[in-house]
Amino acid sequence: MLVGIISGFHAASGPIKLRFRNDIANIHHLTLDIAPFDDHLTFKQGQMEARMAETVKFGATAPLTPIDVQTFSKSADRERLSGVALKAFRAIVEHWSLSNGEAAALLGVSDSTWDRIKRGSWEQPLSQDQLTRASAAIGVYKGLHLLFADPMADQWPKLPNRGPIFQRKSPVDAMIDGGIPLMLETRRYVDAVRGGL
Repeated sequence: MLVGIISGFHAASGPIKLRFRNDIANIHHLTLDIAPFDDHLTFKQGQMEARMAETVKFGATAPLTPIDVQTFSKSADRERLSGVALKAFRAIVEHWSLSNGEAAALLGVSDSTWDRIKRGSWEQPLSQDQLTRASAAIGVYKGLHLLFADPMADQWPKLPNRGPIFQRKSPVDAMIDGGIPLMLETRRYVDAVRGGL
């Protein structure tokens, strides 16, 4: 079975055209016959695999593999992303009106480290854990602003919540208590509510 990452699609009229890439960054195009069915798109998997095989046969020079999943495990990625993540996280702390202790706990740093981050004097890249926490908070923030008007989006994280994952705590308190797993679950929860699930 061939594996590729779909990086974009185009559907003006007629079949949908997908782009995917292999591990040497060659772009390949694939056309799928997709038919509407109960407001969902369906396609015949056999046709997709056959056409992907044709694409590889006639153009690919290497087997197709997924693009690296972002886990923040590479130090170069952490160095590159830490500054932007911290800038966004500081803005979120202001929008959500978090205390210094809440901000430090949510990011997984000590109070003194948070003070340096807040002042802008933190020069080190974030750890994998800290970058994952910042990413989850950014995702929650973005999802809330797509779901609610700005004032409610910024108040929601500090309001007591009866949602099944929060146990009547505020989402911020629940995320602090639950760490990364609950931060990621909160992000999925907000995305699910936004998607109407």
